[in-house]
Amino acid sequence: MSGKASGKSPDNAILNSKLKLVLCWHMHQPEYRDLHTGEFKLPWTYLHVIKDYVDMVAHLEAVPKAKAVVNFAPILLEQIEEYAKQVDGYFHDRTPITDPLLAALVDTAVPEDPETVLKLIKNCLRANRVRQINRYPEFKKLAEIADWLDQHYDALAYINAQFVHDMLAWYHLAWMGETVKLTDSRVQHLIEKGSGYTLHDRLELLEIIGDLLANVVCRYSVLVKRGQIELSVTPYAHPIMPLLLDLKTTHEAMPDAPLPELLRYPGGGERVLWQLEKGVQTFKRFFGFKPKGCWPSEGSISEHTLRILSDFGFDWTASGGSVLHNSLSLPENDKPLTIHHPFKLDKAEVACFFRDDGLSDLIGFEYSKWHADDAVGDLIHHLENIAADEPDGKVVSIIMDGENAWEHFPENGYHFLSSLYQRLSEHPVIELTTFSECLQEKTAAKPLSKLVAGSWVYGSFSTWIGDVDKNRGWDMLGDVKSEFDKVISERCLTDQQIREAEYQLAVCEGSDWFWWFGDYNPGEAVSNFEKQYRLNLANLYRLLGKQPPAYLALSFTQGAGAPAMGGTMRPGIEL
Repeated sequence: MSGKASGKSPDNAILNSKLKLVLCWHMHQPEYRDLHTGEFKLPWTYLHVIKDYVDMVAHLEAVPKAKAVVNFAPILLEQIEEYAKQVDGYFHDRTPITDPLLAALVDTAVPEDPETVLKLIKNCLRANRVRQINRYPEFKKLAEIADWLDQHYDALAYINAQFVHDMLAWYHLAWMGETVKLTDSRVQHLIEKGSGYTLHDRLELLEIIGDLLANVVCRYSVLVKRGQIELSVTPYAHPIMPLLLDLKTTHEAMPDAPLPELLRYPGGGERVLWQLEKGVQTFKRFFGFKPKGCWPSEGSISEHTLRILSDFGFDWTASGGSVLHNSLSLPENDKPLTIHHPFKLDKAEVACFFRDDGLSDLIGFEYSKWHADDAVGDLIHHLENIAADEPDGKVVSIIMDGENAWEHFPENGYHFLSSLYQRLSEHPVIELTTFSECLQEKTAAKPLSKLVAGSWVYGSFSTWIGDVDKNRGWDMLGDVKSEFDKVISERCLTDQQIREAEYQLAVCEGSDWFWWFGDYNPGEAVSNFEKQYRLNLANLYRLLGKQPPAYLALSFTQGAGAPAMGGTMRPGIEL
């Protein structure tokens, strides 16, 4: 593990130059809307806003000396905007909310159909049972009744509307960010009430949610103006760029992996440029400037990808430590004394930083089980040892999702993150900084003659390609892209129809669908995401004026696994 504790205290004479530390948080949710109807099929965007994105910015606001890099997927920003618009429209004009779960929170009636009621109740259990549900005795009791109802279907006839309304209220209270619970008296009152939530209570809860949605992006913008954070961008709909460019890059890290029947993704180079251009355009609309850095979706890079990012004008990008390890194992590359540096590939000006997988995975998979002070102390000890044992000019990159880890921590990671920022901002040897500041301060980049393509997950593309179900997904995507190219070449669509088709295609190219394909993932998650993938493809066929293939009516992948953290995160190093 990188930064392994040696048991010795750092010597002040050795620590005469500070260790640069970049904390990079990646904020990302895929497009959950059915772009044909506008309905949100899954609620994770707004739930992560009210729990994680507001907490993450609040922790930085509370420690002005702290610094971080925050990456936003453009398609996430657009969904946040749409949610805020819908909640505002509901209060001002009573226009409907198109997310069924959020709409149910303020519905005056409960569905009469028992199957619909049971689905609504079960949806209110989609939370961490220990950290979010069992934390509150009233919610725990409701959840136990819901579990019993799931096994005694006939008893649903005896469930009244108040039970459903209390489930909905508690679900949204449990998903509320810890910083909100500590500062908003309205939330505190609703938690203390415990049961018997009225329509007024639930409308107040929606008002709180609407305020959080409306202000969260602006709060990050303020921190940019203060010079406290750097914002970066991902290609628009979060595609795996190296695979769009060349499916065979899979074999660079996995020589024996089976590939799809699709030999190459048609027009992949043009699609990568479209995704980058649309991503930057969307970012500029929200924040008013062009970002200097690009976190490529899932840290996925290849030599071709790095050259494109360089030509596109980005100063920096980043990837997983296992990608660097695989690359440094090649005879063409010199072996540096430390991996804690940016690197530059020959013929590409963009600097590439590499994630310290060991330290990042400690936060993602281990520290949630520790006392917060012990966890922060352990991380700092690792960093102090890096500072003492490695040459000057070091940059340690801790890069991870900004949303998925915290539900496994007590109080959504409040104590861990508060202590982390406070102690690091005051540390005499460790300097919190950003990737752009590292480059501005002339941090030397080490040369790379050759790169092994891969991602931050295991240093390969195994999460998105290489097994039967994932490969089937690529073949389905290839089919619709070929139809897209054919229809576009026939010039039979209007400009508006072409734009709608391009957006729908971009959503189909997103990485998240492929992430969840495969039987090692949980069944419910696989079902939800593969259904949405098939819906996305079918919508694109219809936009092109074509009948969707019959196979899009049939499920093609099922899950029965129980991966760590529910499968929403994976470690950088394959165990």
